[in-house]
Amino acid sequence: MTDDENPIRVLIADDQAIIRDGLATILGLLPDIEVVGTAPDGREAVALAVEHRPDVVLMDLRMPVLDGVAATAQLRADVPDAAVLVLTTYSDDESIVKALRAGARGYLTKDAGRVELAAAVRAVARGHRTFGADVGDAVIGALTAPTPAPAEDAADGILSRFPALTRREAEVLAAMADGLGNAAIAERQFVSVATVKTHINAIFSKLGVHDRAAAIALAHGVGE
Repeated sequence: MTDDENPIRVLIADDQAIIRDGLATILGLLPDIEVVGTAPDGREAVALAVEHRPDVVLMDLRMPVLDGVAATAQLRADVPDAAVLVLTTYSDDESIVKALRAGARGYLTKDAGRVELAAAVRAVARGHRTFGADVGDAVIGALTAPTPAPAEDAADGILSRFPALTRREAEVLAAMADGLGNAAIAERQFVSVATVKTHINAIFSKLGVHDRAAAIALAHGVGE
């Protein structure tokens, strides 16, 4: 989407003018970020994205005319190279899952500080997925199936979608998607916790994610 020599082009969509202006000011002060436009609703956000081809669209969820989820889905079709980073006051499971299924690559609440916001913009611009600290647990909770498929079947499904993974990495990811922690995964796989951590780091690298919540989202087919 971008490289280290060119600034990250950002479009801001929020129905509150004071928030749009504040975000534009905060991000515009950063040397590696350029704000290319602001929109008060989802429909204008899509139109401006088609015109300006931003690297990142900072997207509110609750907006008039066209809401953030619908706008995210439209952007995925019309401007697929633009990464959507949701910035909203809502952190309930339903809002998170809807946004991710629509194609958002990151999700922050408006409690995020400027450092976290800037880091998230940079992460999604580079193709990674990112979630705010207060959102990660909700993602895991919402996407962890209460009656998971057998581990072998789940690993087969993961391998079919992510062939870059090894068989053992797919099994570890399937266990993560079942809600298991590192110690429980190690016990299931008859390996050390250190080995599990090595597999998890490899999974993050191959899937282009930064955290457990993002990996689990992909394991459940959200945001592919």
